[in-house]
Amino acid sequence: MEASWRQVAGGRGRARGRATAAPSGNGIHLRGAGGGREKGSVGAVPFGASPGGVATSAAAGSRHSPAGSQALQTPAASELISQKKFEEIKKANQAAARKLVEEHFSSSSEEEGDEDFEGKQGKIVANTFITYTTQTDGDTHELERTKQYVNEAFQAGAMTCLICIASVKRNQAVWSCSGCFCIFHMPCIQKWAKDSEFLVSSVTDDDFGKRDYPWPCPKCRFEYKRSETPSRYYCYCGKVEDPPLDPWLVPHSCGQVCEREFKPSCGHKCLLLCHPGPCPPCPKMVTTTCYCKKAKPIPRRCSAKEWSCQLPCGRKLLCGQHKCENPCHAGSCQPCPRVSRQKCVCGKKVAERSCASPLWHCDQVCGKTLPCGNHTCEQVCHVGACGECPRSGKRFCPCQKSRFSLPCTEDVPTCGDSCDKVLECGIHRCSQRCHRGPCETCRQEVEKHCRCGKHTKRMPCHKPYLCETKCVKMRDCQKHQCRRKCCPGNCPPCDQNCGRTLGCRNHKCPSVCHRGSCYPCPETVDVKCNCGNTKVTVPCGRERTTRPPKCREQCSRPPTCHHTSQEKHRCHFGSCPPCHQPCQKVLEKCGHLCPAPCHDQALIKQTGRHQPTGPWEQPSEPAFIQTALPCPPCQVPIPMECLGKHEVSPLPCHAVGPYSCKRVCGRILDCQNHTCMKECHKVTKIDGCTGKNKAGPECLHCEEGCSKSRPLGCLHPCILPCHPGECPPCVQMLRIKCHCKITSLYVECRKITTADVNEKNLLSCCKNQCPKELPCGHRCKEMCHPGECPFNCNQKVKLRCPCKRIKKELQCNKVRENQVSIECDTMCKEMKRKASEIKEAEAKAAFEEEKRRQQAELEAFENRLKGRRKKNRKRDEVAVELSLWQKHKYYLLSVCGAVVVVFAWYITHDVN
Repeated sequence: MEASWRQVAGGRGRARGRATAAPSGNGIHLRGAGGGREKGSVGAVPFGASPGGVATSAAAGSRHSPAGSQALQTPAASELISQKKFEEIKKANQAAARKLVEEHFSSSSEEEGDEDFEGKQGKIVANTFITYTTQTDGDTHELERTKQYVNEAFQAGAMTCLICIASVKRNQAVWSCSGCFCIFHMPCIQKWAKDSEFLVSSVTDDDFGKRDYPWPCPKCRFEYKRSETPSRYYCYCGKVEDPPLDPWLVPHSCGQVCEREFKPSCGHKCLLLCHPGPCPPCPKMVTTTCYCKKAKPIPRRCSAKEWSCQLPCGRKLLCGQHKCENPCHAGSCQPCPRVSRQKCVCGKKVAERSCASPLWHCDQVCGKTLPCGNHTCEQVCHVGACGECPRSGKRFCPCQKSRFSLPCTEDVPTCGDSCDKVLECGIHRCSQRCHRGPCETCRQEVEKHCRCGKHTKRMPCHKPYLCETKCVKMRDCQKHQCRRKCCPGNCPPCDQNCGRTLGCRNHKCPSVCHRGSCYPCPETVDVKCNCGNTKVTVPCGRERTTRPPKCREQCSRPPTCHHTSQEKHRCHFGSCPPCHQPCQKVLEKCGHLCPAPCHDQALIKQTGRHQPTGPWEQPSEPAFIQTALPCPPCQVPIPMECLGKHEVSPLPCHAVGPYSCKRVCGRILDCQNHTCMKECHKVTKIDGCTGKNKAGPECLHCEEGCSKSRPLGCLHPCILPCHPGECPPCVQMLRIKCHCKITSLYVECRKITTADVNEKNLLSCCKNQCPKELPCGHRCKEMCHPGECPFNCNQKVKLRCPCKRIKKELQCNKVRENQVSIECDTMCKEMKRKASEIKEAEAKAAFEEEKRRQQAELEAFENRLKGRRKKNRKRDEVAVELSLWQKHKYYLLSVCGAVVVVFAWYITHDVN
């Protein structure tokens, strides 16, 4: 995308301004926004619109030829006539263009070689400032800045539109910024405002056209509203629309008095003619008094109407005891610098304090008995009554649900109800019973969304949830992604460097990455002549098309005064201007050279002239004569030392003498800590040994307290008044805790502040055994010490073998480090074997007992079955005899199972 200013600079485009024709010399210059080349190229004059009128007449002649002759002409003859007319018009246009280049190269002040034009420029500037200089008696010191803007309006290439980087002509519609007074082409600033509003609206809001977005000045960034977008061409003061082109006025000026309000506003209006740039300070004379209103009113300039008479102020300070001793000043007086003894608010302590802060509080608790008779006031040094007991009256329980009427000596009990206070999360409530102190942190698990809303997670209510997803939205520059983790959508502006080449083709854009075209290059370039003595400053990029300034030769006439050579100036007609070189004559009184401008040919008013008796009588001699004036008083600076020997200032030679520099004396007082605050004064030497920094009898006497810095760690003030030398050691007792934090020790402050690390450890030791417990569970055996306890426990502990038969006592640290162990011996193994045999015998006896019990149950069961048989059973039935396995199969299965169990148990114990 091509830059907006580049679309305007080519001149091809949509010219939205007026194209009012205004005569200028022999040509016709189009006023307004019309583009096109303005440097006198062939294409500058439209076809058939020659400034000289030649092409116009030729074209008119061709249009008014007889109709019959045109009908009789053949096509070849018509083509020949048309070609001939075209050549004539082309030659006329080329001649007009050459004439425009030679005579009217630029409609601004590019005709620098014309002496008549320079004289005209000087008259225009003088007429512009004449109303102002009459009010200031010819003083133009305050007009320097305005003069610079007016001179730039006449200087070739000085007034340049920073948007299109083209010169501002005097016949073009322009607009001036009210902040920096920079001048731009009207169509350029209109397109700039429109593009700026569109870019801002496209970044901030899609609804373009309904909100009033501001647009900035291309140079100073002063913001204007959309309603302030320029649409008409006015003069500088804003009175005349489309001011006419007048060669005897400042370009783009209406020639009327400016009459704009001064800034800051004083009730007066600007007296200059319509001019570019800021208005100068108000030159009106007003009668005003000083800040303290003691001096008589005197006439002064309105722009400098506030002044100081340098007398002591004398107003009463806020302390109500002293008066302000500073010289006459504006605003409120400074706080009182004196010191006095003042009581605290409660009246228990008295201290020397600055008068500027009479109210102060000591560090003692009030301690007065409250109306309840049971408690005392716990406030620190307060004003007024102590008030009622804070525990009196009806009080609420911690959850604020129950109210109790209790005496102030009893604490309010908890009500037993649920607390039900809203937790820090603002959603859940406390589920504990009524309790004292703050509620616990909310630990309920809830479903939380991350900040960007893309992920959910179940987590404790009090913890925030930020996902790791990076934002892929484009920043406002529309070139780089946001790439911020868990971005909620408010992506920050792009912080990368733009780096695009500006329109000047010399520098790159230093701004951060942005949309649209870059701001114009703020740099300037000096365009010099061949010798380099003359130069003109133009915006960067214009140095390729700006003509270098012309260099003038110097005047070679001999001087008419006592100087051997005259001032260098351009060659001129008539008499030379008055000599402004230093006089350099030797003064009689002091022998210095006169530095004033040459006064050999000064114009003075003639005195003693014959007064004419009437208008018919002509004066016989001129009113002013040219004569040599005496040299003024010597102004050579002579170094003189002030009364207090603070500085050596240069004074005029004719006014040399002792003086006060109005500074603070600054001599060191007898206390060797403070300096004298009186104004610079004379100091009498005592015994001829008073040095430059030694206070004398005329200086102040120190009345302050000692303010020297205490040793590192000491918080107690020095008990002596302001004194020389070192302060005495602090002997106040400090209460400190020992290393084990059990015993309180009292040590002198000076011992603590002067002790090194080892001595501080000894002072903080209570000489008792350390109460800390080692990781092994035993108490530390060392004396009270700092830091961690040494892990070298030597206490005896008992250690046993795996079968718990052998027992020994060993050191604790060796046992914890697994350095020793106790193994079982042969006796332990024999006892283990006997124990296993006894278990086997017990198991076998149990098995036999179980077998007998089962046999008894079987016999009892068979006996019950025999009684139920029928009595009529035939006795001759043959009894079937059972086999041995059928009789004893249940017993055999039980015995086998028991044997398997015993065998398995024995194998297991042998392995162990």
